[in-house]
Amino acid sequence: MKEFVISEAKAETAVLVGITTREQDEAKTKEYLDELEFLADTAGAVCVRRFVQKMVAPNQTTYVGKGKLGEISQYIRDEEDNGREIGMVVFDDELSAKQIRNIEKELKVKILDRTSLILDIFAMRAQTANAKTQVELAQYRYMLPRLQRLWTHLERQGGGSGSGGGKGSVGLRGPGETQLEMDRRIILQRITLLKQRLIEIDRQKTTQRKNRGRLIRVALVGYTNVGKSTMMNLLSKSDVFAENKLFATLDTTVRKVVVDNLPFLLADTVGFIRKLPTDLVDSFKSTLDEVREADMLVHVVDISHTDFEEQIDVVNNTLKELGAADKPQMVVFNKIDAYSWVEKEEDDLTPPTRENITLDELEKTWMAKMNDDCIFISAKKKVNVDLLRERLYAKVRQLHVQKYPYNDFLYEKYEE
Repeated sequence: MKEFVISEAKAETAVLVGITTREQDEAKTKEYLDELEFLADTAGAVCVRRFVQKMVAPNQTTYVGKGKLGEISQYIRDEEDNGREIGMVVFDDELSAKQIRNIEKELKVKILDRTSLILDIFAMRAQTANAKTQVELAQYRYMLPRLQRLWTHLERQGGGSGSGGGKGSVGLRGPGETQLEMDRRIILQRITLLKQRLIEIDRQKTTQRKNRGRLIRVALVGYTNVGKSTMMNLLSKSDVFAENKLFATLDTTVRKVVVDNLPFLLADTVGFIRKLPTDLVDSFKSTLDEVREADMLVHVVDISHTDFEEQIDVVNNTLKELGAADKPQMVVFNKIDAYSWVEKEEDDLTPPTRENITLDELEKTWMAKMNDDCIFISAKKKVNVDLLRERLYAKVRQLHVQKYPYNDFLYEKYEE
């Protein structure tokens, strides 16, 4: 009788590396590494250790100093000696080809940076042909300047110029092509092909948008993992994939929503993130066209996050890059059920910090700043959802009347 051994697939272990500079203090670095750990967790890796170094600026050749690199290398060797293999080392910033090469030579494990980790998650999440094409294009663009000679035994493809030529080069001398040049040529051809494919997809998407009729378009925007898809499901009664992971949404979903007598279109878009390279934003042009062509933006914010104000700035800056910052906006502070604060002691005379502010105080501050343009809700617990619908109805109705003055509503509402 055969015995079957059931073995669980082990998750890859990862070591995170970040630096503290004049512009980026220890608290900020910790927060960035927390986000990097969440990214690694989303990609399926388990973080076992963090290394942080104080520096004026990143080292041009090894990102961190030689001493810190030696310390990381020693830790990896010690773990391997104890039977705990380290699968990868993830750096918090984008690394150059030279840095990756030098670090790999020293550490002898897989090296990833923030961008390659994000691309890996994008590749995992992509469902439609559009998203897959965009991810592939972004990956090739990232790969192109970082090409390394993977085939070291192939110095020349079929010989090369010169009188020596080496063993077996008789009859093969001529204009040779190195493996690196071949890889670069293949990737450039592939990039051209993918760009053409995206132009075709873009044309189809534009046609789809034109055929949507006389309806106001509303786009949900915000940082990644703030609850946009949960809010989309709540308002449109649809079943969009939502999960407490980064970049759960990669494909734009558009649904028709009816509030009272007013139908409008609601689009769920890709979340933004800090240190997102411009190449990546460009690759997702057709997805972000929903944001560009929207009549109104609903900016969803995770109020329970310790640094939600910086996340608001990241989203606003990305919208500025897209040329969509001047559109009518409504800010929705989500996850009020997860908000926590620490009460100050009566004899504590130090000025209150961010964690001492209550939810009521935050509401008053933002209400005073934005009036009716902001609202505090919990999409998961369905708190203040009816008020959100009322506010959304009022704003969309105003835009609808301006854009389509002769277009009747589903039915007339009469004031009692």
